[in-house]
Order: sequence, then C-alpha cells, then structure tokens
Amino acid sequence: MESTNEQKLKALVVYYSATGNTRKVADTIHESLLEEKVESRLHRVQDASGEELYDYDLVFLGSPSYQFLPAEPVMRFIKDKMKLHGERGDIKLCAPQIPGKAAVVFCTYSGPHTGLNEAVTAGKYMGQFFEHLGLHVAGEWYVVGEFQKWDEGNTMGRLGDIRGRPNEQDLLKVRSDVSALVRSVLDRAR
Repeated sequence: MESTNEQKLKALVVYYSATGNTRKVADTIHESLLEEKVESRLHRVQDASGEELYDYDLVFLGSPSYQFLPAEPVMRFIKDKMKLHGERGDIKLCAPQIPGKAAVVFCTYSGPHTGLNEAVTAGKYMGQFFEHLGLHVAGEWYVVGEFQKWDEGNTMGRLGDIRGRPNEQDLLKVRSDVSALVRSVLDRAR
C-alpha cells in the first residue's frame, strides 16, 4: 500500500433497515468516513448486489437482529455474494486473509428479551461471511435501537428505557469507532 499521505481508502457501507435504526447507524458511518477523507459509497442492501466487495479497502455490513440472525434481505445478500464468489473460486479452505482488505459488521438490537446476546449471533454470522472471503473482520459494532410502535418493549426490557435510540450518544460512539478504525487501517498499511 502507499504511504499514509498518499493512501486513499475506499469504503462501502451496505445496510438493511426496516424502521430506520440501522439506517441512522449506516448514515453516521458513511458521514464519518467522509469526514476522515475516506472515499465512501452508501447502499441499501437491496441496491448493492452489483458491488464488488474486493474493490474496497473497508466494507461495512449492517442489519437489525431478528431472532438472533441478520434480517432476511441481508441473509439473501450474503448467500448471493457467497455463491458468486464461490463460483469464481474466491472462497478458499482456511479462508486466508487478503492483505489490505477489512470489514466491519454492525447490528442494531432492542432489549426486551436478552439484549446484546441476541445481537451477537447476528454479528458473528455476518462476520463469518467476510472471513470466508478473506476480509479481516476489524470490528463488530452493536448499537441499541428502539422498537417502533411498541412502548412496552421500549421500557420494560433488560436495557431499561430505550426510546429514542440510537441517540446522539450512541452515534457519537459510532463516529469515534470509525475514526479509530481508519487510523488503525492506515497504520497497518505503513
């Protein structure tokens, strides 16, 4: 890779959002990447099928957690990409990492059941997709998101009152994580 002064990172942010929570996080990631002078593309998962993941230094994939897994549109995206890359021979035994390629999975979740534990399995599932393609999983980010039109679910769960989340504090943490990630990727490239 080129030196830090010459290095121009390219990032792709792909997400699915049914209620707007995951979209808020995806928008924040995209905006933060642009602030960090990273060339970034933002796509809803429905519009990202033509994107070649290997064209990017950083790939972000986001989904809400539904019954411990990513949402169905994200599952279809993963299956389609795995099939495509499997046909091309990109999926290798032992999934050797490709230098300079990294991924981050991000997952929004709510808390009336078991909270974070429900989201971790969705994040791990998405992370394995990238691992099998040879992308280093540089992060798994989990962000609380409110339920839409279910007040009891927003106030009675293990997480307490989650109305209005992800809130500004949650999104500031995402911004900080993006900044730290970009610095880390650039440092690794030196």
